[in-house]
Amino acid sequence: MKLLSYQQEDREQLGALIDGYIYDMETLHPELPGNMNMFLNYWDDFFPLAQAAERMVREGGPFAKQGKPAGQVRLLAPVPYPSSCRDGYAFRQHVAAARRNRKVDMIAQFDEYPIFYFTNHHSIQGPGPIRCMPDHFEKLDFELEAAIVIGRPGRNIRASEADQHIAGLMIMNDMSARTLQMEEMLLNLGPAKGKDFSTVIGPWLVTLDELEPFETSAKAGHTGKSWQLEMRCSVNGVQVSQGNLGDMDWTFAEIIERASYGVDLYAGDVIGSGTVGTGCFLELNGTGKLQDPNYREQWLQPGDTVEMTIDALGTLSNSIVKEESDWSILAHKKNLPR
Repeated sequence: MKLLSYQQEDREQLGALIDGYIYDMETLHPELPGNMNMFLNYWDDFFPLAQAAERMVREGGPFAKQGKPAGQVRLLAPVPYPSSCRDGYAFRQHVAAARRNRKVDMIAQFDEYPIFYFTNHHSIQGPGPIRCMPDHFEKLDFELEAAIVIGRPGRNIRASEADQHIAGLMIMNDMSARTLQMEEMLLNLGPAKGKDFSTVIGPWLVTLDELEPFETSAKAGHTGKSWQLEMRCSVNGVQVSQGNLGDMDWTFAEIIERASYGVDLYAGDVIGSGTVGTGCFLELNGTGKLQDPNYREQWLQPGDTVEMTIDALGTLSNSIVKEESDWSILAHKKNLPR
């Protein structure tokens, strides 16, 4: 199934995308909830009902003509109010290229355990404008990723059992203000202000049953599901990035195992994959300059349109908007005597 949230007057509305039309959950079945958080919190009860209703629509059942054309609604983040948001570091290609471009050795520990960081789950958004302050435009970047949503809560989840806790996959754009990010990480903490202004997910959540034809084996020595899904990003209609979700070294199952160690994971928690190889300007600029000293760096600018497409997951489109402000925290750095 493709589950989505959209703007219905002054509230969110949960729906299912079926053959290009959106069907409200309450229309599909009177016992289904109208918001994603409730649906996820009672996943084992509601998901089978929704699947049965979708089959009825496809077979020409009584609700088959009650959908809205997808282009007539304003999509929100599929999970508008996630209980948390973590982002992983699962693609070795991206990490190795970024390290090579800085002329430093690959991190040996990358192959020992998966890592993640917490980002601001209150700044989750879906398709549409991304509002940025002046300092964000100091090397503003996209990051092409996929993300999962937890559907079944758990604690101390083993990787061998972790896939059953995943409700589905979606596209994720981990927006990054690189100057702010690099500044604060000099103090060995973060990222924080470089990341907390926007994380984009969408356009819908695709459940794992729909992705079965794309399943592939995890890489040698790893545990969990993997999917052969092409990933692409374009800026203003020009493709700048291409990769494959099947290139993840650490699986989502392994990230769940580490994230849940001694900790409860809740329905509605979002976990990103980390950036696919070539999946951001930071990496692309570094590689370009390594190959050609005259390479001209590219960063996101006001008015740019960023489109991310992952096979079977859809296309996520956002525009970059400059806030009407000249306030800069970069300009307020102190240099006090020591």
